[in-house]
Formats: sequence, structure tokens, C-alpha cells
Amino acid sequence: MAISNKKKLEAEISEAFIKFQRDLIGRGPQEAKTYIVGDMVIVRFKGVLTVEEKHLSSHDKGRRIVKEMREVLREMYSEESEEIVEKLTSCKVLSSHSDISTKMGERIEVYVLDKDFEKMLG
Repeated sequence: MAISNKKKLEAEISEAFIKFQRDLIGRGPQEAKTYIVGDMVIVRFKGVLTVEEKHLSSHDKGRRIVKEMREVLREMYSEESEEIVEKLTSCKVLSSHSDISTKMGERIEVYVLDKDFEKMLG
């Protein structure tokens, strides 16, 4: 029972982020997978780069520009993304962290919660 609740919630978080990114940028990742581990929610997005970003990522300067632009976007919308996690987990997000791989076209986001949410799911 607890495992299916966890899987269901992980899927809901993934779907909420895909919708949020589609509304924000006009396209979402090709795939999103969420993992609830202790007091963390980890979301892995695959296929996040636009065609233009893929072209830019074939050069060193372009990779830096893509990473920087994505960092700025993430900072601009960090409150909204943290609210998604807070709403779906009923926990407070203490901090969030993000990184993008231009090589793999993936992004990882980690949300640190104020409680061991995995234990709460039980």
C-alpha cells in the first residue's frame, strides 16, 4: 500500500513539473522521473534542450551560455517550482538545487524538505 502511494505521488510530481515547464517555456522535457528519498524529492528530466540549445551545446562557449541561461530561468521560477513540491507533499521546502547536463540533455532538481517525507509515506 505505502509503496503504491509513493509511486503515485512521484508520478504526480513528475506530471506537475512537465505541465509547469510546458506552460512556462512552451515545451516540457521528453521525460520526467521523480524519486522520494528520505527528506528529499529528486526530479530527473530527460530531453530538456531545445533544437537551438543542442546546436549551441556543440561548442564550449555555447554550453556555457545554455547553462547560464537555464540557471537564470531556474532562479526566476524557483518559488513556483518549490510551491509545486510543497503543495503535493504538504512539507516545507528548505532549499532546492538544480543542474543541467548539456552533454546528456538532462536536468536534475533536488528539493530538501523539512521532514523525512519518505518515512511519512510509510
